[in-house]
Amino acid sequence: MEIIAVDDASTDGSPEILRQYGDSIRAVCLETNQGACAARNHGASLAVGEYLVFLDGDDVFLPWALDVYERVVQEKRPAFMLASMRWFEGELPAVPAEEVPHEITVVDYEDYLRRDRGFGHSASCMVIARQTFEDVRGWPVGFFPLEDFELALRLGVSGRTIQILAPPTTLHRSHANNTVRNVAGCIIGVNNLLRKERLGYHPGGARRGLERYALMGGVVFHWTRRALKSGLYWRAVKLLALGAPMILAAFVRWLEITLGGREPCEVLKL
Repeated sequence: MEIIAVDDASTDGSPEILRQYGDSIRAVCLETNQGACAARNHGASLAVGEYLVFLDGDDVFLPWALDVYERVVQEKRPAFMLASMRWFEGELPAVPAEEVPHEITVVDYEDYLRRDRGFGHSASCMVIARQTFEDVRGWPVGFFPLEDFELALRLGVSGRTIQILAPPTTLHRSHANNTVRNVAGCIIGVNNLLRKERLGYHPGGARRGLERYALMGGVVFHWTRRALKSGLYWRAVKLLALGAPMILAAFVRWLEITLGGREPCEVLKL
């Protein structure tokens, strides 16, 4: 295991804090701010491990996170892992001893596009085989927000995808500057996703189009509702018009799952 910490030209004293860890981590301090995607790619380019585990600056791993990932890797050898996170506010909460998990509940998919359960996209909930990550050329530099969903779509047909339903592995701090609070910005991100889909950037071709559309439809529907609640009525109407085929596909996929059932869960001992 190796820990690579990338400081994206911060001004809050983070480089000094990182230096206190000495040789136990590899600290990289960028001279100019390059953005989250470029910083993640830079760290990934230095990694020599077989799997890449990402963690953003406002998140923290639960004590068992890496043990969970290692156990899934040992059992399944996935190309892509989807984990879950728990939100918190204020001080970092203590983890009671009784919460320490002894088993892992997972779903084994042929690939990401077959996902049939909800997933809260976040860089800190994505574990990717390094070769798979390199094959799709990493995080989309210049694409923000919703860059995590964009990367997931490009990983859509990369192979075995394991969704970890329990336990959660990441704590995510709720604060005023969370990206998801910027509704107007996120709508721009959704529009960029739709544009890339129209231009054929996402893998799978026409044969996997319904699955791709269905996953995007959930995102379109979510941000249309958020736009309406935020009073961004015209943006909501335009987004709904552009994404209507995706919302329809999401409904069709929901019917398929309702009638045919979801992929079964499996329990791994930890």
